[in-house]
Amino acid sequence: MALTLLRGIRTPMVARRNAGLFFTTLQTPLSRFATRAESAQATEPKPPAPKSIQLATKEAAEQKTQGFEAVIGIETHVQLSTVTKAFCSCLYSYGSQPNSTVCPTCMGHPGTLPVLNAKVVECAVKLGLALNCEIAMTSKFDRKQYFYPDLPKGYQISQFDIPIAKEGYLDLDLPMEFGGGHRRFGITRVHMEEDAGKLLHSESGSYSQVDLNRAGVPLLEIVSEPDMRTGIEAAEYGAEIQRLVRYLGVSNGNMQEGSLRCDVNVSVRPIEQSKFGTKVEIKNMNSFSAINRAIDYEISRQILLHKEGQADQIVQETRLWDESSQKTFTMRKKEGLADYRYFPEPDLPEIVLNSDYIDEIQKSMPELPEAKRRRYENMGLSMQDVLFLANDDNVARFFDSTLGHGADAKLAANWIMGDIAAYLKNEKLTIDEIKLTPLELSELIASIKNGTISGKIGKEILIELIAKGGTVKSVIEEKDLVQIVDPAAIEAMVDQVLADNPKQLEQYRSGKTKLQGFFAGQVMKASKGKANPVLLNKILGEKLKASS
Repeated sequence: MALTLLRGIRTPMVARRNAGLFFTTLQTPLSRFATRAESAQATEPKPPAPKSIQLATKEAAEQKTQGFEAVIGIETHVQLSTVTKAFCSCLYSYGSQPNSTVCPTCMGHPGTLPVLNAKVVECAVKLGLALNCEIAMTSKFDRKQYFYPDLPKGYQISQFDIPIAKEGYLDLDLPMEFGGGHRRFGITRVHMEEDAGKLLHSESGSYSQVDLNRAGVPLLEIVSEPDMRTGIEAAEYGAEIQRLVRYLGVSNGNMQEGSLRCDVNVSVRPIEQSKFGTKVEIKNMNSFSAINRAIDYEISRQILLHKEGQADQIVQETRLWDESSQKTFTMRKKEGLADYRYFPEPDLPEIVLNSDYIDEIQKSMPELPEAKRRRYENMGLSMQDVLFLANDDNVARFFDSTLGHGADAKLAANWIMGDIAAYLKNEKLTIDEIKLTPLELSELIASIKNGTISGKIGKEILIELIAKGGTVKSVIEEKDLVQIVDPAAIEAMVDQVLADNPKQLEQYRSGKTKLQGFFAGQVMKASKGKANPVLLNKILGEKLKASS
């Protein structure tokens, strides 16, 4: 056996869920990916382009931190998508009726014994490898002692001094609107543990109810090194962790469901000081943009106390982020390690792995976001294209399949990032939910490239293929959309349009040359958009020149 345990191990399959397309926060609207029409009038000097909101925010934050440096680390809890819980056979499904998926083991009844779900170990090793960590061939579980109403046993089964993975790193690329650039952040450790239950507070606040459905659900906690210096870096780190667990299929990573939770540790220090300042933990952030804002506020708060000579008022505590007021508030003083009274879990054996087991998991790993970004970059795509395409594994898979059918990389990227992404956003769909296939997208691109149809007709065909399916060839034939490339036919239409619009033709002859666009539009209307635009403009230009 590759995985040796002294007690029986269950091996249920991982329940995978499709992730949505737009999950990278800090994304700008899709319109920024659209091609902007440039003005033909370039006679007057253009005013300087206004700064983006993101860049202005970044510069404002840097202005506030003059003379000080923020030090930021993140503890990320990832809820695993296993069929059953970590130490019992209870199923878990988000949104189930309270206390409907519980048993004596996850409720902490006396006399019950935990049995480790082997899928949790597999997920932990997979994530550890993806984070470039050293995998512990022998590790163990520990009891973390603390009292809270939603923790029925009075302790949490976790890992203390021998985590399953340690000393790794995570590479990412910052979005271009935040200045771009590559970053590498250290990973201190990855360890396995179980989740606690959940308190449901009454509207009056006079009482709370306990839901133990979540108790015992497997978690992986990822602890970063304090390598981040801005809220933007921290938010993008969190987004990359989400991207990674979705690529691996170990979690759906949905923050709104609590499947991915980030607790941020923030401290500030004078730039010339090497010693860390007093760190403050921030909780209750339900999006990556909230992480960015919470950190920026906390940095400003701590720097202000330093400048006012009140640095001693910065104490080690847990603070909550309040979205409505955009501020952090004290929740409780932070416990130290001694408060948890860790000791080895007596009811679970050590976890002993061997190299064959690690190698087997390593071979099953998919291409990860960082490798995918570098591959796309080597294709000659811009970093803006690279970040969009690699953001979602489903989008990347669609793109790669389109290329596999012979499509040009840049043209395929433009269609996916433009018209297809706009449709998905408007209809609130993922790319896996549309009827367009990668094969037909490649056929559409080829049909435009070889002149069978125009780009305008291509957009109309695309919408039909997305909504109804079918093939490019059948839609072209059914609706008679083949582009008109016969010069004689186009010349006849041009002659007719010029004859039908003598007033505009006379104005053109008197110097209003912009009317060439009007005539071209009339010809396209007469041809129902099927006239080849290059040929049309050539013939029209010659006719107008001859008539002047």
